[in-house]
Amino acid sequence: MAARPFCASEEKSMTIDLADLARDIRILKDIEEIKRLKHRYFRCIDMANLTELAELLHEDVTVDFVGGTYRFQLTGRDEYVRMIGQAFHAEFVGQHNGHHPEIDVLSETEATGVWYLSDLALNLRSNVSTSGSSLYRDRYVKVEGVWKIRETAYQRIFEIVEPIEKRPNLTAHYLALHGQKLPEA
Repeated sequence: MAARPFCASEEKSMTIDLADLARDIRILKDIEEIKRLKHRYFRCIDMANLTELAELLHEDVTVDFVGGTYRFQLTGRDEYVRMIGQAFHAEFVGQHNGHHPEIDVLSETEATGVWYLSDLALNLRSNVSTSGSSLYRDRYVKVEGVWKIRETAYQRIFEIVEPIEKRPNLTAHYLALHGQKLPEA
């Protein structure tokens, strides 16, 4: 049985399909890059890796965090990185897990994302423990081929704030070694 020859209309149809496929692959790659960006964001916060954190943020990033008893807003990468350095200090333990991403690529240079956050924070200076969950809503922009966080906001789903009655027996404490040292209390 002889193979049927290609005709021009089939070739045009394949070209369109290949273009659609290339676009879909680009979108999937963008989604994966944004996932990696947000995962690095959480890692950099918990480890107070301020140099790398700054690389992940747009210079005009806006922040709007709403918790049970607070609303924190600011604009600007430098101010946000400075605040993280002060909050995630040598007497702090943080663990942020971002999961269940819902990412929409809006264009070649803009995307949005919703992330579910589960977190635990122990402030050993003020002896306060905070745990809970939030929904992050982010906007991302691609600058010179690299995705950056342009807007980040969360609203708490729930938040538990309790005193730390007994200092936990930390057998490892990264920020004690690498976090900003606070003045003596």
